[in-house]
Amino acid sequence: MKRLALLGASGHGKVVADAALSSGWASVVFFDDAWPKCNRNGAWSILGNAAQLMARLEEFQGVLVSIGDCPVRWEKHRELFAAGAPLTTVVHPAATVSRYARLGAGTVVMAGAVVAIDAIVGQAAIINNGATVDHDCRIADAVHIAPGANLSGGVEIGRCSWVGVGATVRQGIHIGEQVVVGAGAVVVRPVPDGCTVVGNPARTMRIGK
Repeated sequence: MKRLALLGASGHGKVVADAALSSGWASVVFFDDAWPKCNRNGAWSILGNAAQLMARLEEFQGVLVSIGDCPVRWEKHRELFAAGAPLTTVVHPAATVSRYARLGAGTVVMAGAVVAIDAIVGQAAIINNGATVDHDCRIADAVHIAPGANLSGGVEIGRCSWVGVGATVRQGIHIGEQVVVGAGAVVVRPVPDGCTVVGNPARTMRIGK
């Protein structure tokens, strides 16, 4: 029986669990540091905390971090990798992933998402419901492409960046590391590391302005 362990019992975790069961995993359980105060996440049991997952890795055919926060997800993913966890990917059967695309370990692709030919998606990334990643995009580790966001061809996005709900990124644009692209933003110029951009066209958000 294929058993999947998810680290992170959150709303995002429930979506990952549902996608995993739809894609052929026989059972899904959670581990979360809120245990034992919290022992369920919707329909699924929480069996212990992160340390207990580390002690039980041999019980599972797949392990994945289901935490929405990008830097935290990346940190936990690296810890599991170092421990030799059987890191896996989850692709919802209603997603479309080209046979010529590449997905890194720990990445999830949700229902209605499209990952096109020659796109490369790194480890521990989230391609969320209805998002599109067009041809030749380069998506680094621990990036989150939120529901309904659209990346045109050849877009590059750095590690731990977040592209918000319904955002659009023009072809060939480079977005740096730890960037936040606001919901509905239209990105037509490169975005340096560490910036938050909002609006149409997207501009850097300035505190107090």
